Amino acid sequence: AKMISHENRIFTYEQEKEWVNEKLKNDSYIFSMIEKSTGEYIGNIEFLSITNNIGEIGIAITANKQNMHYGKEALKRIIEYGYNELNLEGFELNVYDINARAIHCYENVGFIKNGRGKEEDDIHMILKK
Repeated sequence: AKMISHENRIFTYEQEKEWVNEKLKNDSYIFSMIEKSTGEYIGNIEFLSITNNIGEIGIAITANKQNMHYGKEALKRIIEYGYNELNLEGFELNVYDINARAIHCYENVGFIKNGRGKEEDDIHMILKK
C-alpha cells in the first residue's frame, strides 16, 4: 500500500474479503487483473468515484507484476469501458508525486498533470482529450 495509500498497513485475508464483499454490495466498478498464461493475480483497477460524468480511476498492481505493461493495458481497457459502457465524458486520477513509474505509465496512456491532488504529496492528472 505504500504507493497508493497514506495508511501503510497489511491487510489480512478476512479484511481483504470484507473489502471485496463491500465493493460487490455497492455495485462498484472494480476489476481484478489475472495473467492469462499463469492464472496469477496481477492487481485491481476501478472507478473510485464518478462525479459529473468523470470517472476517477484507481489502480494497484502487485509488486512482482510491475514493469510488465499491465498497468497501461488495464488503463486503456477501463477507459474504453467507461466511454462505451458507462458513457463517461472523461477520466482523472491522483498519484503520489514520488511515484515516477506510475506517472510515466499514466502519461503514456494520455494523462496530463493538472495541479495538486487530494493530498499535499499527490498530483492530479486528467486524460487529455
